Amino acid sequence: MNIILVGYGKMGKAIEEIAVKKGHTICLKIDINNADELNATNVLQADVAIEFTGPHSAFDNVMKCLQLGIPVVCGSTGWLERYEEAKQYCETHNGTLINARNSGLGVNLFFEVNKQLAKLMSQHPDYNVLMEEIHHTQKKDAPSGTAITLAEQILETMPQKKKWVNEFSTDPSVLSIISERIDPAPGTHKVKYSSPIDDIEIIHTAHNRAGFAGGAVLAAEYASTNKGIWSMKDVLGL
Repeated sequence: MNIILVGYGKMGKAIEEIAVKKGHTICLKIDINNADELNATNVLQADVAIEFTGPHSAFDNVMKCLQLGIPVVCGSTGWLERYEEAKQYCETHNGTLINARNSGLGVNLFFEVNKQLAKLMSQHPDYNVLMEEIHHTQKKDAPSGTAITLAEQILETMPQKKKWVNEFSTDPSVLSIISERIDPAPGTHKVKYSSPIDDIEIIHTAHNRAGFAGGAVLAAEYASTNKGIWSMKDVLGL
């Protein structure tokens, strides 16, 4: 499989290492210095693109790949306000897009645990839920895409929570997300339910980027043979 890397920072390099070990070829590396090389001529041999940049460039990069007819896996977060626009373009033009804002197997299993726990806790209003997330200082968006996914799952299941905010709140109808940026943390997410009697909490801690990079390569393999709009849940069969 020939892969284009759009974004060649720490994640891009981690993806490259795993992809090459699995026998794939990185046919093009795009960063801020050679963005113009993502063009019709240079993508002729490509099977798929993996996009890992940032919230301000992700949408444009995804759209460029779709316009060039390249299946794209996007791991960037902080651009979801324009995701529906990209999704609609992809559907209209029979493209392939995988939104992989958290591509690790472990954290996707964590999503499933979070949904189940929220369903159980929705029946026990004495418990209040609070979320915390920690990432490295280079992460530009807060809360993280993973934290937003966890929060959305809780809001869907617990009718007493009406919205989330990225600060501490004493409003019982609000889900608080506390974000910290501390080096060298790759990512920790905690969901804590507290009552006057006891606490229940679930935690996912990433030790490095390898899990996310490996998931991105799995997503690229999936995207190269499956047309349409997909998520990591589809890729991992969860």
